[in-house]
Amino acid sequence: MSLHRRIVITGSRGIAAEVIQACSQRGYSIFILGGEADDSRNLAESITECAGFSAIDLRNESDVESAFALAKNKLGGITDVISIAGGSGRKFGDGPLESMSLSAWDKTLELNLTTAFLTLREGLRALSESGGSITLTSSVLGSNPSPLRFGTQAYAVSKSAINGLVQLAAASYVDKKIRINAIAPALVATPMSNRAMESTEIADYITKKQPLVGRALVPGELVSSYLYLLENSAVTGQIMTVDAGWSVVTDGLFQ
Repeated sequence: MSLHRRIVITGSRGIAAEVIQACSQRGYSIFILGGEADDSRNLAESITECAGFSAIDLRNESDVESAFALAKNKLGGITDVISIAGGSGRKFGDGPLESMSLSAWDKTLELNLTTAFLTLREGLRALSESGGSITLTSSVLGSNPSPLRFGTQAYAVSKSAINGLVQLAAASYVDKKIRINAIAPALVATPMSNRAMESTEIADYITKKQPLVGRALVPGELVSSYLYLLENSAVTGQIMTVDAGWSVVTDGLFQ
């Protein structure tokens, strides 16, 4: 008999929405955390295996603690956590390091790295006795940056830090049978990437930089990778890059 998974998933749009739908179709119970309230509500109403949602600010420690307690109660226990929510720091002023304000740096890391840490920490607490899996979301920019066209450098640093966090946590909790991994996508067509998608220059760049598809990835193309890390009980400490060729296209003209 397969494990009946009870999963906390952060986010309610784009990649998160596709992963939530796929998990529901597998019969897994889901609690949606963070995201926009209307999106979360609509998503919860559209799937058959949703135990509830809590549209909290994932940067707020006490809110994350309370929401995990609620999720554990609604789900009857937590077996897995998938952290997808995050975002661009451009609105805060994220950009080249030499011109970035400390405020832009702090807010961008808070949006991406702090939220990942708080989700990971509460996941570890929830899985401390039973084991399970935690999957974070990184970015190809964390290991293969493109500073000329994707100059949000605090964002890239936050994703690089998530890679390190995964490897440290995986080594630290493997004895408790808690598996910790991450997906690192290239450019994906989501609301966060609208600015990039509207640029003719970047569209041409992506055609060359992601040659396996010749365009931005769509959220559904990432689902199987999240499911793999969720369901393969022998995998931990891995950063699974899903980039349509980005990381192997190394010509300096493409940087």
